[in-house]
Amino acid sequence: MAKDTYLTIEKTPEPAVFKDRKSKFIGYVFPVNNVEEVKPIVDQLKKEHHNARHWCYAYRIGIEHIEERANDDGEPSNSAGTPILNQIKGKNLTNVLVVVVRYFGGVKLGVGGLINAYKTAAQMVLDQAEIVEKIRTKNLEIIFDYPDMNKVMRLIKEHQLQIIKQDLQARGKIIVSIRLDDFETIKKTFETIHTLKVKVI
Repeated sequence: MAKDTYLTIEKTPEPAVFKDRKSKFIGYVFPVNNVEEVKPIVDQLKKEHHNARHWCYAYRIGIEHIEERANDDGEPSNSAGTPILNQIKGKNLTNVLVVVVRYFGGVKLGVGGLINAYKTAAQMVLDQAEIVEKIRTKNLEIIFDYPDMNKVMRLIKEHQLQIIKQDLQARGKIIVSIRLDDFETIKKTFETIHTLKVKVI
């Protein structure tokens, strides 16, 4: 995998169910872009499963600086959130939240049994998710006079850059999205045309 790519999921698959000695563990995975999205999702699951005993979760969020959290929600320390988090890390995913809802069946599973159950429910739902590789990009704004328009368009086509926005009024202004690994090289290429104004967005 290139340095400027990361793995995540784009949509929530069906939940996965794991049972052990009458306890039921339901695994969910959600795409999330920031920590603020976590609580409303967990709260919603608590409403949907109001008879459950525990709603344990873990997330990894961020690209350059990854924020991780594991929550045992009343289960013995490190018996629920950490095994869930380890499954996310094992698949090298980010921007995901995994929640495992537990319905208690009356039989205690012990710490080893809990670790296995939470790990398995998380693994099952992650196996059902469609994992996508995303490319990290940076935007560059190019401002130019009309005589340079052909040069600019040729470079955009040559490097297969995606145009995010363009405004061709008094002066030309185009914002392009550039893959992170290629950014500096392509920026320098535009800068060699001295009549252009180039700005990182």
